[in-house]
Amino acid sequence: MEEIIGGGGTAPLSSYTEAVEWINSLIPFGIRPGLERIELLMEKLDHPHRKLKFIHVAGTNGKGSTCAFLTSVLIQSGYSVGTFTSPYITKFTNRFQYNGTDIPEDTLLELSNKLRPLVQEIADSELGSPTMFEVATALAILYFGEVCYPDVVVWETGLGGRLDVTNIVTPIVSVITNVGHDHTDVLGDTLEEIAGEKAGIIKPGVPAVSCVSQPEAIAVLKAKAADSRSTLYLAGEDFSYELAGIKDGVQSFNFKGPFRSLEIGIAMKGEHQLSNAAGAMMALEVLRQYMAFMLEDEDVLEGFRSTFWAGRLEEVSASPRIVLDGAHNPEGAESLAKSLPQFYKYGKLNLLMGMLANKHHESYFKHILPIVDTLILTEPDFRKKMDAEDLQAIAERLREKYAKENLKIIVERNWGKALQLLQSITAEDDLAVVSGTLYLISDVRSTLLQQPDSEKGW
Repeated sequence: MEEIIGGGGTAPLSSYTEAVEWINSLIPFGIRPGLERIELLMEKLDHPHRKLKFIHVAGTNGKGSTCAFLTSVLIQSGYSVGTFTSPYITKFTNRFQYNGTDIPEDTLLELSNKLRPLVQEIADSELGSPTMFEVATALAILYFGEVCYPDVVVWETGLGGRLDVTNIVTPIVSVITNVGHDHTDVLGDTLEEIAGEKAGIIKPGVPAVSCVSQPEAIAVLKAKAADSRSTLYLAGEDFSYELAGIKDGVQSFNFKGPFRSLEIGIAMKGEHQLSNAAGAMMALEVLRQYMAFMLEDEDVLEGFRSTFWAGRLEEVSASPRIVLDGAHNPEGAESLAKSLPQFYKYGKLNLLMGMLANKHHESYFKHILPIVDTLILTEPDFRKKMDAEDLQAIAERLREKYAKENLKIIVERNWGKALQLLQSITAEDDLAVVSGTLYLISDVRSTLLQQPDSEKGW
């Protein structure tokens, strides 16, 4: 690529670190739903997204895992794949991957320098500054549309769907994993309202796949699909999946779709991963059946079996045994509580958790308290963190109704000290779990896996 010089008299960014700092400096502009700024940015860049084929993935939980399944199977089947996901768990470049490899730091720098003067022009207009997520989305589109040209892009929404900046694309298939209570401050309080936001990624004539289970949410998706004249493939109606067994850590399930049936094995733990894998399989079936994607059975099976996604029931230490899981909302907590006894045998269960301040913590605790022996409450190293003592107050209020009889609750605001405490109290036959916001998971993971250059963020 030619050398790109920033406009408007601003000296160009000179390093990867400077580029990431510039993008993150836009965080204070917050999350501003709406597509005007990203549309203007794409116009200034001559619409590079129109050259690409997207699989658009939305949902309350399971988006990252579903994107991982789709990416793995498509790469295994010989396709080149771009993947855009958030938040990242190790490094900013994790968001932008080509065939499973992060964007090179120098490419990210060049693309940032291309975007920066345009972002400044928009910031000086009545629209105001593009947000961090808008700039990250534009950077992903530039990377895929002008640098590496993948056959297909697996494209995760940031928040909701309808007004999310990722919704600027018209995909070849849309996937809505599920609907639950998360980001209710932005998306609405009822399942119908949240489903309405997620359904915003259903585009005219583009097939959609969903594993949504609540009748009121299903009704919203069906109405939107009918309105868009889109075929909706719904779990339980158009395709189904059933656990066949768990052996050596591999879950097998029987997938039955409108075009064929297949027994699929996945190494990702937790019954919620069956739903994510089945939704991904149905989307792949749509591509195979209607868009001439060549997906041989053995490649599909190997792609599913080898899928890995960090921070999702991931065992990162054997002695003591420590499992990380980014469950941060009621539905995630319910899946975690069900999955732990399915996959692990343990005496006591010790859980370390930290949260952001905008979550449904009460319903989270209702699922977690019944299974925990010692609960350590901490605070993630992040600006929107929830006060550990406020979390303690909620847990104490629910203790009598939901907790084990001898539940011990400890507050340690410093997450590093809280992790050391967790390690010291977990005996050989116990299990330690770190859960809550991915901002905490990211720091704990980099500490335990000794990755000192780890970054983290949304």
